Amino acid sequence: MLLLLLVIAIVVLLVVGLTRRGPSGAGPVSPPSSSARVILDERYARGEIDHEEYVRRREELGRSGG
Repeated sequence: MLLLLLVIAIVVLLVVGLTRRGPSGAGPVSPPSSSARVILDERYARGEIDHEEYVRRREELGRSGG
C-alpha cells in the first residue's frame, strides 16, 4: 500500500513539473521584442534576407521598443 502511494506521488510530481515548464520544456517565453530580434538575426544568418533588409528591419524593431 505504501509503495502504491509513493508511485502515485511521483507521477503527480512529474505531471506538475512538466506542465509548469510548458509543452516544449523551454521554460519561460522571452519578450516578443527580443524574440523578434533573434528571429531576424537567424534569418540574416541563413541568408533569407540581405544586409539592407536586415538593417532596415533591425532599425524598425529598435523604434518599436525592441
